Amino acid sequence: MKRMRGTKVLAMGMALAMAAMSLAGCSGGGGASKGGATNLSFGIWDEKQRPVMEAMAQAYEKTHENVKIEIQLTPYKGGEYWTKLEAAATGGTAPDVFWINVLHAEDYYDGGILLDLNDYLKKSDLDLEKNFPEALVKAYNFEDKQIAVPKDFDTNALWYNKDIFDKAGVAYPTDDWTFDDLAKACKDLKAAGLDSGAYPFACPIDFQTWYYPTVYANGGWVLNADKTETGYNDPKTQEGIQCWIDLIKEGYSPSANALSETSADAMFEGGQLAMVLAGSYMTPEYTSNDAINTKINLVEFPEFNGKEPNIINGLGYAVFSGSKNKDAAADFALWLGSEEAMKIQGESGVVISARNDAQKYFADSNKDLNLAAYTNHSGEANPLPVCKSVAELYDVEAEALKAAYSGDKTLADVCSQLKTDADAILAKNKK
Repeated sequence: MKRMRGTKVLAMGMALAMAAMSLAGCSGGGGASKGGATNLSFGIWDEKQRPVMEAMAQAYEKTHENVKIEIQLTPYKGGEYWTKLEAAATGGTAPDVFWINVLHAEDYYDGGILLDLNDYLKKSDLDLEKNFPEALVKAYNFEDKQIAVPKDFDTNALWYNKDIFDKAGVAYPTDDWTFDDLAKACKDLKAAGLDSGAYPFACPIDFQTWYYPTVYANGGWVLNADKTETGYNDPKTQEGIQCWIDLIKEGYSPSANALSETSADAMFEGGQLAMVLAGSYMTPEYTSNDAINTKINLVEFPEFNGKEPNIINGLGYAVFSGSKNKDAAADFALWLGSEEAMKIQGESGVVISARNDAQKYFADSNKDLNLAAYTNHSGEANPLPVCKSVAELYDVEAEALKAAYSGDKTLADVCSQLKTDADAILAKNKK
């Protein structure tokens, strides 16, 4: 993942200022055609979502006959999307409207490439506070400036293989399961005897889907409000991580090392796991797999410490501050958050539309699956903790936790050193 820090952010801001003065007729990736039409470029990174983005662009064009929208797809893999976006922004030719995520939003805001949408929002009836989850709106707001319209979100749910449960004679999971119910089912499945190489569950070192949800449900924390300190030494934080390590110790899950070789998703799709936690973005993957798609279903994330744990994370529609067609680009970005646009996106079943009144379309997109498990309590989910140092923090965290997951060190010892190292990163990057 390519990130911008310090002098790079300053350099980009200076380059943008120069581009604004010099690129009188070619900035922003769009422009006016000879026929008077306004051409907007729209940057995305997911081929699976291209068809629905095209449908949304066409719907907008039908009521804005003077606007033509060109979708520009750059793969996310290997950081290609961000590398190309940064280069284009520096040169003043970034897409007029483009996808942004929470991992890059603050850096790009500091770099001056994201247009403040406040004035446009004041004149519209979009009403972000009323129509979107608070966590998603705040994720794209810096210094009271709204720099993106929430696009979609993902939460987590528990998927299960009905054939494995049937063969073991164990009852299927339900929406009202607790963590204790999960652990008991693991015990019962193991006692029933699974096929060679199969496990009841999987516990990889995965912050967003596994241990951050239980950390927060347990009253723990990862980053403080001003992003100057980490909460790894808090016993409540450690309890929210230890619960997964304990399942590995009981033999209910492959080792973390084994899961680094073959992912939990791959094992579930290969029929080697009875249950797995997965983000909503895995739905198209699972449902298109003919080996399992008739055998699976899902329920809500099992309750932990009396709360249903979850992490919410999502993309946003941002406008390039150097766009030649700022007004048209902002109008399109806000329309992408409208009821009409979010309905088109939601009915595709590819992602959950961020808008509150459109989340139902994802849940209803496959009548054979309990997809509402992802949306039932989305308003209660905790936002993914992010800061300018987040990529570095995630890497340090994952590397440190290997020793605890393998049993080489206690979690308390690991977290003690992890806090020292992580807080040092925050201090360094705060300067």
